Amino acid sequence: MCLGIPMRVIGVEGLIASCEARGEQRDVSLFLMQDQEVLPGDYLVMQGGYATQKLSQEQAAAAWEIYDLILRETDSSYGETS
Repeated sequence: MCLGIPMRVIGVEGLIASCEARGEQRDVSLFLMQDQEVLPGDYLVMQGGYATQKLSQEQAAAAWEIYDLILRETDSSYGETS
């Protein structure tokens, strides 16, 4: 399974967007979004190195809230034995 990670665009050059999320930077292919204009400041869903759709800032923040909750739950139960 591959999760879609929300990232903020910090620069675009051709079909490559430099994106940032949580202090991590990645170059993301815009090949699947050639029919849409992508600009710095936009939020994208990144899956497997490809941008798949645009998000609003609110949608990206909501996704990160869910991921944070999952990580907290995973960390709190990690290593417990029954």
